[in-house]
Parts: sequence; C-alpha cells; structure tokens
Amino acid sequence: MGETIRFGISIDDGLLERFDRLVTEKGYINRSEAIRDLIRDALVEQTWEEGNEETVGTVTLVYDHHVHDLADRLTAIQHDHHDRIVSTLHVHLDHHNCLEVLIVKGKASQIKAIADSLIGVKGVKHGKLVMTTTGRELG
Repeated sequence: MGETIRFGISIDDGLLERFDRLVTEKGYINRSEAIRDLIRDALVEQTWEEGNEETVGTVTLVYDHHVHDLADRLTAIQHDHHDRIVSTLHVHLDHHNCLEVLIVKGKASQIKAIADSLIGVKGVKHGKLVMTTTGRELG
C-alpha cells in the first residue's frame, strides 16, 4: 500500500446527507472508507469492462431440475469450461428447484461468455453473474 493522501471534494448538502445515511447504514467507520470502497468498486468494474485482466466471480443459477435434460446441459457447459470453473455448489431448494453457484476465474471476457452460456440455457429461471477481482491491482 502506498502513502495516504488527503484531498477535498465539493458536494451538494443534500447529496452529502444521503451519503452520510448510506455510510451509517453500511456500517462504515467514516466517509473516507466509504469513498475508498466506491473507488475500488469503480476500478473493478473497469477491469471487467476491459475484459483482459484475470478476474473472479460467481455465477448463480436457479432452475427446475425436472425440466428435461436441463441439468445435463448445464453440466456439459461446465465440463467444457472446467479450466475456468474453480468450484460449484448445488443446493436443493425444494422438490423442484435447485440453486447452483459457480466460482469462476479467468479473463473477464471469458467469464462473461461462460455466464451467458449458462444463464441462457432454456429452463434456467434466473441467473446472475457477480463480478469481483483477485485484489492484486487494488494494492
């Protein structure tokens, strides 16, 4: 980590009030830590948009396992990308519905493609890619 540098910002009083409520609700100890977190989030998003850095994320899927061949199609896609899927968690939510969470690692563009292919399988009720970082570039 580098040297801590102080800087000032100008902000509308109404916006600052709302930000202070957010700081309190999220449990930050001060505004500075909240602002650092917002900056980190923006940098992670930029890394994902560029698509070339190594990133990590999760793909969450909810589906009805009774849908014909759905589980087999999802498994086949996962096997096709075994080198990018670090781990999976499968949970039976009820008699019909399953939740599957995949931890993925690789270039952002590759991870997005894997997530899209899984989420786009007919029969998946809901899917979401949550992107994050390996943390290396954030210091």
